[in-house]
Amino acid sequence: MPVLFSALVPPDDVVGAVAAALDEPDGRLRWEPPQRWHVTLAYYGPDDVETRGEWLARRLAGRPAPDVRLEKAATFPGVLWLTVAGSELAPLARAAGADAEARPYVPHLTLARFPREQPALATRWTGKLAGFTSRHWQATEVVLMTSEREPGGPRYRVARTFELDRA
Repeated sequence: MPVLFSALVPPDDVVGAVAAALDEPDGRLRWEPPQRWHVTLAYYGPDDVETRGEWLARRLAGRPAPDVRLEKAATFPGVLWLTVAGSELAPLARAAGADAEARPYVPHLTLARFPREQPALATRWTGKLAGFTSRHWQATEVVLMTSEREPGGPRYRVARTFELDRA
């Protein structure tokens, strides 16, 4: 059974703006490649794609497409990420099932990982990206993703797409 999660995928020009802001990534961090960049709404773990897709379709029906923007960098232990701003993001994440998770929902886009015991490795990047702001975009779809472990890191595939209501 595949590991599943729901997410928003930034548009290509926003991905390009983030990549340009990173310029030359530091080799001491394990950088996520741009093709894996996403904003997780909810994590489901091992689950049946069809069953979860039907459940998610019911939960997302009629939901408005949120306006989203990526902003400054921050860290969790061992993770460098960009903040995600959008007023309708939390309700959308709750509808997608984020409220079932033990930890509070913090919308973010993971950029890189580093050893938890070496938080200073990310300091350069939180400073460099402190003023970063992408353009706003309307996230008009949610994707249900599968995650498969591979030698170079996880491989994400879109299993299903759910359209949101455009304003």
